[in-house]
Amino acid sequence: MSTSLGRRTALRSLAGVLAATLTLGVAACGSDEPSGPSAADAGPTGVDDGSELTLWTRAPLEKQAKLLVDAYNASHQNQVKLTVVPNDDYVAKVGAAAGSDGLPDLFAADIVYVPNWVEQGLFQDLSSNISGLDFKDSINKGHLSAGTREGKEHVLPFVLDLSMLFWNKQLFTEAGLDPEKAPASLEEYAAAAKAIQAMGKDGVYGTAAGLNCGGCLLFTWFPSIWAGGGQVLSEDGTESKLADETAQQVYRVWHDLWRSGAVLPASAGETGPTWTAPFTEGKVGLMLYPATLLSSTPFDAGVAGIPGPNGGASTFVGGDGIGISKDSKKAAQAWNFLSWMMSEQAQVEVLAKNKDVVSRADLANNKYAAEDPRLVTINEVAGKGGTPVALNFQQAFNAPNSPWLTLVRNQVLNGSGDLKKDNDEITAVLKQ
Repeated sequence: MSTSLGRRTALRSLAGVLAATLTLGVAACGSDEPSGPSAADAGPTGVDDGSELTLWTRAPLEKQAKLLVDAYNASHQNQVKLTVVPNDDYVAKVGAAAGSDGLPDLFAADIVYVPNWVEQGLFQDLSSNISGLDFKDSINKGHLSAGTREGKEHVLPFVLDLSMLFWNKQLFTEAGLDPEKAPASLEEYAAAAKAIQAMGKDGVYGTAAGLNCGGCLLFTWFPSIWAGGGQVLSEDGTESKLADETAQQVYRVWHDLWRSGAVLPASAGETGPTWTAPFTEGKVGLMLYPATLLSSTPFDAGVAGIPGPNGGASTFVGGDGIGISKDSKKAAQAWNFLSWMMSEQAQVEVLAKNKDVVSRADLANNKYAAEDPRLVTINEVAGKGGTPVALNFQQAFNAPNSPWLTLVRNQVLNGSGDLKKDNDEITAVLKQ
């Protein structure tokens, strides 16, 4: 759930092909067991015997994937061969490989795809391995949950991407706001946006959003609902809770912001590819924004968790999970990579050192994060966030003209529409 959220919508055209491919492919090879030692037989750290392993990831995670693979290869006998796949081609490539027993040893998956791919049997069971990790309780729970089916765990966090509240300290100062103080509620967020808008500074707006991008909206608005004590889905992921009172409070704040003129007008048509650009360019005062862009934000920005209507803080824990494929014949060696990836060495000396979010809560306040208090904030808020799990998540929320997008546009841009009906449409898709 990063800057690539908008681009994910393009993948929906491939969904039908993928589903058919996976169903046929998994049915055809479902009885085949991987040869060689299983991950469960490999011990706590797996086998490092000089094997070559293959790993696929999608292009938005290329930087982090290369950092991890290069560090692993430099310190292990096993060697990982990394393949970076264009984002829009990834689902089709995985689907074709799954149907022909051609998946790599390891592959990463956008966390919202993980439940479907676990359901289809694309990942091996890692339950005993994960349970054997001394730090299991500190691993990000959202990613573990997304990869859990019938009590069995199949993936670990690969790269986390969090949604956070960012604000431009210079614009806050110019508007007479405290540049060191984050808005403590969504109401205060709106007040700050209006104060910046009231300056009348040419080309500058209070805030911006991807109001024609379902993925952008869920990434940044679901946390406000969670922070306010609400839920977005039922526990089994088949019922939408997006007509509940907390959600309505969120829509009302944003509708008022839109009517006030404090939202960048281009937000109404923003489908995702450029939804973060206005903040990065210094054109808006504050925005709900991906944490992975902190290092590339070219001015002094404050960072905080996303507040609820009346307070609290949360985040959408997006990014990718990673697991051992059903086709791997080197599961014991693949587990060696995964167990190392979760180690303090990899999490701190590779990811944290390069300003990426760690996947373990016990490593949140590490020596590199301590150099920038904003990184500590991001790491700590990760433990308060959520990752919704639903088999039909993409169709309900990320697809072009999804029922979620219809609901938001009706409530925020139009200030009308039948909220119950729109919410029921989301539920209908989730139940398919």
